[in-house]
Amino acid sequence: MLSQSFALILDRHIERAAPADMALWSLRGLSALDPRLDAVRAGAELRLMLDERAVGAAPVASLAASRDAARIAAAIAALIAPLYDAAWRASAPLRRAGAERVIASGFEEVFNHLDPYSRYVTPAEARAARERRVGQSGLGLRVAVQGDALAVVAIAPAGPAERAGIRPGDRLIAVDGRPLTGREPDLAASLMEGPEGSPVVLSLSRAGRRRDVSLVREVVVPETVSVDRRDEILWIRVTGFTVMTERRIAAVLSDISQGGLRGVVLDLRGNRGGLLGQAVGVADLFLEAGEVARTAGRHPDAVRRYDSTGRDMTGGVPLVVLVDGRTASAAEILAMALAERGRAVVVGSTTMGKGLIQLVAPLPNEAEILITWSQVVAPSGWPVQGMGVLPALCTSLGPEDVAAALARLRAGEAPMARALARQRAARPPVPPADLAAIRGACPPAEGRPADLAAARALIENPAAYRTALRAETR
Repeated sequence: MLSQSFALILDRHIERAAPADMALWSLRGLSALDPRLDAVRAGAELRLMLDERAVGAAPVASLAASRDAARIAAAIAALIAPLYDAAWRASAPLRRAGAERVIASGFEEVFNHLDPYSRYVTPAEARAARERRVGQSGLGLRVAVQGDALAVVAIAPAGPAERAGIRPGDRLIAVDGRPLTGREPDLAASLMEGPEGSPVVLSLSRAGRRRDVSLVREVVVPETVSVDRRDEILWIRVTGFTVMTERRIAAVLSDISQGGLRGVVLDLRGNRGGLLGQAVGVADLFLEAGEVARTAGRHPDAVRRYDSTGRDMTGGVPLVVLVDGRTASAAEILAMALAERGRAVVVGSTTMGKGLIQLVAPLPNEAEILITWSQVVAPSGWPVQGMGVLPALCTSLGPEDVAAALARLRAGEAPMARALARQRAARPPVPPADLAAIRGACPPAEGRPADLAAARALIENPAAYRTALRAETR
């Protein structure tokens, strides 16, 4: 597991790191669990110290013996594994923390020196993350302890449980004949999970009446899209990007009648991202043919260009994208693409500024390692990382400023034009002082109800909308 992980870091991470440094950082990570531990480099060897007493040492010369990432990674693993074992035997706090926590602590220190987003994910965390991305083979329900029993507390729309008539409040008595009590929620969850297409029988109670319900497990993907249509404006809220996000938004757009639709509001506030391919796919639903984004990195496969195919399903109706300081990653890339191409006006505050892309790799122990291997760049060349996406209409400076900005837009003047032009002209690496100045034009803030009113005001005033759109593309 260590060898495979270090091979991926050496070969694919966006930054190059010296093998000896990686070995040293990994060992130093143990001090987070036991402060008495430390690792030092003394000449040609690494030494593991406990209360300033050496408990192990290993030569580092073998780490420079090859240029092949796999061989160097194997040498790193062979060097540090005995030192990890020596630390385990010498430190009671490490043994209390457990092997998974020890491994995670070592990787945390390695990634502290590389970037803020790469990380080791434990097997349990990896399983939960996979379920968020691609769904879980299950029944589309969630149970929780209520009193001395287990009760259904949530039902996934259109899942097996909803189709079978199961409702929140139903008591879960048994799964496949195995009785359950309120003290066994984890057992209930494990019994309900299983291979896609496999059957299961739930014994439920409602109003004192028991019944058995036969269900077939299927992949249930978390819902990330909600839709409302008010006053001929289509409001689409997207909370994340899973394997189904593009398909669900496409279904919404294909079902609407273009006649009388005055505009679309795509609400990405609080959206922390998800699958980049899905964000690109959603952008394609609103764009004509052309470039959406590009990525650059040290590994040849990290250099990519993403294009739209030219299928704007809305027929070009006014589009407003709502963002805030919590909008991150894939959601920022979607907002950037729609603004950069002159298809949408961005409203809200400057976004988080996470433009680094992680490669997710499974490990032999069922954990995962997330490695930052590329950086997103807008079609015109400016980086999302550190800078974020600026709105054309800023709402984070207060209601009076929003009212004044809307008045200026109606008069043909764009208040954010200078900041947007400065952002579009930036090229990586951008000096920290420049990043702070650009982001300071509209400080990041949490979304607020006034954002919705601002979006509506732009759609209802075509002149203001056109002025803001011009500012996005200059």
